[in-house]
Amino acid sequence: MTRINGADAEYIAVTDRAMQYGDGCFSTILIEGGKPKLWPLHQARFVKTLAALSIPEPDWMMVLQQIATLAAEVAEKGVVKVLISRGSGGRGYSPTGCQSPSVVISQSAFPNHYHKWQQDGIQLGVCDQVLGLSPMLAGFKHLNRLEQVLLKQEIESRQWLDAVVCDVLGHVVETSASNIFWRKGNTLYTPDLSMAGVCGVMREHVIGLIEETPYCLQIVKSSPDALLCADEVFITNALMALVPINKINEHSFTERVALDELNKRLYSC
Repeated sequence: MTRINGADAEYIAVTDRAMQYGDGCFSTILIEGGKPKLWPLHQARFVKTLAALSIPEPDWMMVLQQIATLAAEVAEKGVVKVLISRGSGGRGYSPTGCQSPSVVISQSAFPNHYHKWQQDGIQLGVCDQVLGLSPMLAGFKHLNRLEQVLLKQEIESRQWLDAVVCDVLGHVVETSASNIFWRKGNTLYTPDLSMAGVCGVMREHVIGLIEETPYCLQIVKSSPDALLCADEVFITNALMALVPINKINEHSFTERVALDELNKRLYSC
């Protein structure tokens, strides 16, 4: 089911700037027990992104009501995606005259393979393709996802489940669809996303949870070698939650001590 600007619909205008320029942002929300998980963090990221793009905020009460309507139809776990574009406008890049954002809210099934990933862990490759530096857009989950499309093509062609992705300077940024953490001793590390990548909602949640654990956190610019020297590695996003990494290329990881500490606290704040 899809709702566009509050009404049941399947199509959006070809003049909408989401189609013309990828002018907007989105978030993908886990639904469990009929309720959206981590909605305050999703909304906070929307507010920050919309401000950076100079797109007016929607009526958040209306958005949450529509999410709740779709969530009520989910028996156990499901997914709701909220996409906000600048709306329709004239030809050309200028957003002048666009005053009515489009809000598209859709529901889909939960990817059940994530349950197996959470229990068994997965292996990552390392992509040959790299992310460009984009200081104006870094951190935001905007609609321009062509880099991720190309990365996913590489991952599928090499028959990986996912892969580590670096930027043009050789720094680890994320995987194709998740953020990444690693532990060495009593310190957890995650990449600096000030020049590339997406600040995931689950990443923000985990950063908050780390304060309740025996571990400290460092946000770093590191090469893939830092991952290969780690005691444990895991990836995160709003749907998969926390997934342990068993191998990166030929380097194996067996410890999950920090992951277990975080899973005990998941959704507790």
